[in-house]
Amino acid sequence: MTALTLSTAAAPGLRADAIVIGVAKGAEGPVVAPGAEAVDKAYDGKLAGVLETLGAAGAEGEVTKLPAPAGFKAPLVVAVGLGAEPEKDAGFDAEALRKAAGVAARALTGTKKAAFALPLTDAADAGAVAEGVLLGAYRFDAYKDTAGAGSKGAKAKNGRSPLGEAALLGGKSRDRAYKAALERATAVVEELNRARDLINTPPNDLDPEAFAAVAQTAAKEHGIKVQVLDEKALVKGGYGGILGVGAGSAAGPRLVKLSYTSSKANKHLAFVGKGITYDSGGISLKPAGHNETMKCDMSGAAAVLAAVVAAARLGLEVNVTGWLALAENMPSGSATRPGDVLRMYSGKTVEVLNTDAEGRLVLADALWAASQENPDAIVDVATLTGAMMMALGNRTFGIMANDDAFRSAVHEAAEEVGEPAWPMPLPEHLRKGMDSPTADIANMGERMGGGLVAGLFLREFVGEGITWAHLDIAGPAFNEGGPFGYTPKGGTGTAVRTLVRLAELTAAGDLG
Repeated sequence: MTALTLSTAAAPGLRADAIVIGVAKGAEGPVVAPGAEAVDKAYDGKLAGVLETLGAAGAEGEVTKLPAPAGFKAPLVVAVGLGAEPEKDAGFDAEALRKAAGVAARALTGTKKAAFALPLTDAADAGAVAEGVLLGAYRFDAYKDTAGAGSKGAKAKNGRSPLGEAALLGGKSRDRAYKAALERATAVVEELNRARDLINTPPNDLDPEAFAAVAQTAAKEHGIKVQVLDEKALVKGGYGGILGVGAGSAAGPRLVKLSYTSSKANKHLAFVGKGITYDSGGISLKPAGHNETMKCDMSGAAAVLAAVVAAARLGLEVNVTGWLALAENMPSGSATRPGDVLRMYSGKTVEVLNTDAEGRLVLADALWAASQENPDAIVDVATLTGAMMMALGNRTFGIMANDDAFRSAVHEAAEEVGEPAWPMPLPEHLRKGMDSPTADIANMGERMGGGLVAGLFLREFVGEGITWAHLDIAGPAFNEGGPFGYTPKGGTGTAVRTLVRLAELTAAGDLG
């Protein structure tokens, strides 16, 4: 990952390949943002006019490059849009800084060192810029052909190395709060990028067993207790949902339990992630055009793994248990059929009306397993329904819960860290559509409101009296379009930062 440093050096004398400054969208044209005073002075105070001449307006996501002034050791100035200029005496919000830093980091791919002279009023701003740089500089090219076949360390033919180093100007290198902000950003984003790597890994290299092995390695590295239930253990334990989904695949399912504990903790959170390493739809086969990105159907489990490891790296004073429900959903002679009835880990029976509604089946078993430890709250994360994408689009995830206050708290945490989310209801009248004449419940209900129906199904498998929230990240988990802000094409790592923030708030006693 890009190396981060804090620097009190003046921009003109800093040796770097580029200096990044912020530009805001003012009422009468672009406005040079705080942090770039020395750069503006070198242009005789006319930098805003120069940028406007070059077509810059200060809009979010905008990048304008121009030669550095005489006397600067860096040859290039990169002006990045921050969006609307804030009200007088109000600073730029954290998300504007993250996005601007991320855009600049992407624009500087192939650069060894850049100095970021963006507005820093406190350590929190430094943390936001650091996150944006690290998120924006992400690249996944493990499978790219290399220049010079077999040559060690060769660069990708069609790509360049990410930004090597980012120096945050105005950062107080000896200030504990600033150093802590960079350390937090590094830990969280390294784990978020681990999730992105997992999501982007082709399914022929990431089946449930391989995913479990990654979790075991990460857990061992960071002192997290890990338990992996293989097929035999799942059969013995009666995990009918996970086994039913994985029955059609040559790659057997797994349930992974990760336990991070703090000696100072008095609260316990459980995170549950859907980990379908490839989703063909099973016997209810997906049509052409809907299969190509289904390696991303394990994004929820990837987010949970990343969040638990991040909590351990940050030493949060809260116990966090992660449950990764891993299976590959394939059609074969042994696959679960529409009309089959599964007996779940909870003892309830489920009539499977559609084998492509498989995520809720593996989650149901994991939710019940998590409930047996009676945590203070459970949050599950899943690329669960196309219906949620229809409702909220590709960049916003839905939040459902059995407690309105907790749903609001999760929403606030998501918005705080820059992950767009929206609270959704669980209408009781939709529950009736899942009544089955054969089993306790069916895995399908009414078509309209399908994302809410899925939430109602999951609620059936949460232990009585346990606070629970469900995050349907089907839209933002995988970006099929071009990169934007600090978000790359492909796996995004959505929900990692929300889960980490929930753990931090719980540790601080600010979440119930």
